[in-house]
Amino acid sequence: MIDSRPGTLGELKRTMTRLPSVREELQANMIRKLRSGEPLFPSLKGYDDSVIPQLVNAVLCGHNLILLGERGQGKSRLIRSMVDFLDETIPAVEGCPVNDDPFNPICSECRRRKAELGDDLPLTYLPRDRRLVEKLATSDVSTADLIGEVDPIKIAQGRTMDDETAIHFGLVPRAHRGIFAVNELPDLAEKIQVAFFNVMEESDFQVKGFPVRLPLDILVVATANPEDYTNRGRIITPLKDRFDSQIRTHYPLERNVEIEIMEQEARAPRFGDYQVAVPDFMKDILAEITFQARSSPDVNQHSGVSCRVTIRSYEAIVGSAARRCLELKEDRAVPRVSDIEAAYPAMVGKIELEYEAADRSEMEVIEDLFRRAVKVVFDERFKNRSLETVVQAFQNGMGAEVSRSMPSLDYMDALQEIPGMREAVRTLADPDDPGAAASAIEFILEGLHLSNKLNRDVVQNRRVYR
Repeated sequence: MIDSRPGTLGELKRTMTRLPSVREELQANMIRKLRSGEPLFPSLKGYDDSVIPQLVNAVLCGHNLILLGERGQGKSRLIRSMVDFLDETIPAVEGCPVNDDPFNPICSECRRRKAELGDDLPLTYLPRDRRLVEKLATSDVSTADLIGEVDPIKIAQGRTMDDETAIHFGLVPRAHRGIFAVNELPDLAEKIQVAFFNVMEESDFQVKGFPVRLPLDILVVATANPEDYTNRGRIITPLKDRFDSQIRTHYPLERNVEIEIMEQEARAPRFGDYQVAVPDFMKDILAEITFQARSSPDVNQHSGVSCRVTIRSYEAIVGSAARRCLELKEDRAVPRVSDIEAAYPAMVGKIELEYEAADRSEMEVIEDLFRRAVKVVFDERFKNRSLETVVQAFQNGMGAEVSRSMPSLDYMDALQEIPGMREAVRTLADPDDPGAAASAIEFILEGLHLSNKLNRDVVQNRRVYR
């Protein structure tokens, strides 16, 4: 395929007289999408009426911005989504480490080449995904990492320390004509923060005491935990002043949004010919566990409870159901309440306890969150329905035993033997589907136990209700 794009500066001049700045580019593409009604951030859920309007306004104003929020609120995804507002490709001086604008090069080498070659200056084209430079801030990030360092090889070749061409540019200059994103900004050492805000405001920096002025064309986006981004935290005040907009992110405000995120982000399970069917009430329980954690006094709310808790828990219960499917040679993997224990390892480590809860282990806190979540979802599902017939059967001596490893067909007898159970299951699932019926039966029995209607004994890996 023949590339019809201009290959030299002279050919480019025949189509345009200047290239837009990165802010002009973002603004133009944002305006185009707003006018066409295209979804702006289709992969972000729950931000339509809060974060996204603020972000759109910041882009239209050309603001450097910082996103404040606890972990797992989609801040990094939001930054990466901003790349979609850049042009698909842009022309740059071929071989330039800072992606120079051929009309207005800023590095000394490109200026020299332009003076020598004129309209024959060769071009290359940068795709939009190469115009986002991300850096995770840590205490060991150096000025050389962000700004640059004198290249000893170039010095050995005869260049002097005050020669700009002797510099090996860092990440910030290499983000010229693009977006530079720094995650967890307050974790940068103070002297690095000083160098960083100098670049943002004055567009110059020093390398080994040699001042270099580069009018960088960069949109700076950063993230931080709100607890650290305060005068009492680890951020210097002048750097805060350099950010034009401060946008607060948040966790999903409604459980259905948490479930949408869970379904979108969970890694799709592949188990050969086996089908996976996760009942809606099981999705509600997993999302409610996370919601309970976000309001629990036992959990450190400054650290936050990431949406990854829900996502990885979902994957874990599907994996547990698939393992049962493989072991028992069933053809459908349907997670049950007894599979939620398989999600505990996915939750431990993602939930940070308060100091006051030090006398309780993470596992005990998670088990308590699980019980509360099941009770909330059970009350919602059976708020206006009576299960007295089922409860009366147990009061008359009926018993039931369930376990994660029990075949789904073994649950079907309960539909006939326990009065009212078939009708109760029908409100949740198809009672003639063994996998779905087994999951519903476990949920009903556990909900009745947590409502103090049934007793439950745990014998090894079995739960006995009576």
